[in-house]
Amino acid sequence: MGMSKRLIISALLVFTVAIAEAQVRKSPRIGNYRTPKVNGNKARIVCPIFESSRYPYQGIGFKLGDPFAFTYKFYANKNFAFAADVGKAASGLYNRYYRNAFNTYLPDTLKRDQSIQYLAHKALNDWFIETKFLYQWDAEKISKGLQLYAGFGWQWRNTKLQYDYNFNDRSQNQDDGKFGKFTENRFTYGPVVVLGFEYSYFSLPVSAFIEVELFTDALLDPGYQRFQGGVGLRYVF
Repeated sequence: MGMSKRLIISALLVFTVAIAEAQVRKSPRIGNYRTPKVNGNKARIVCPIFESSRYPYQGIGFKLGDPFAFTYKFYANKNFAFAADVGKAASGLYNRYYRNAFNTYLPDTLKRDQSIQYLAHKALNDWFIETKFLYQWDAEKISKGLQLYAGFGWQWRNTKLQYDYNFNDRSQNQDDGKFGKFTENRFTYGPVVVLGFEYSYFSLPVSAFIEVELFTDALLDPGYQRFQGGVGLRYVF
């Protein structure tokens, strides 16, 4: 075999070995890949928030609906919690009720030919404070991270109303009447019962909730009942 043939064969062998090594060699991206390690704090974020071994928790956030409120919740353990809401009622939902309340403010000293006619009203403020004790239980058979809850509490409400009216005195031949206005403060309180559910299987330490309440007036208008409720979010820590 001539020298040239030997050089050609040797070159082919080296080329073949180089190709084979290139085919089995891992790419730099694959070779440097490592499975990410998640420490305790991050693991808590990417997993459901409420772990039995980590109670108590606290949550702070807001609720939209009737009322709009800032809300705080203390999760004492897996089943029991305490919540407090402070905010403003949706006054527009009570228009008919406040309209009818106008008649309760009419004076008893009107003469036979005198009358007061309602024109309009406006809620200057309508604030409330509410505390609730809740019992909650897992509903993971329905959806992972879901909890149902029910409870009872107490609500305090303070409403300032402004009424516009027209005063007529037929004995004075006042055909057009006389325009006037007055304000009234309505402070009351009463018990509430609550039913709702809370969902917390997110990539962030937050929980979302929907709840419905039944408020019963125990002071100003005993026996008056009103459904309330809303949706909200809380940051849990």
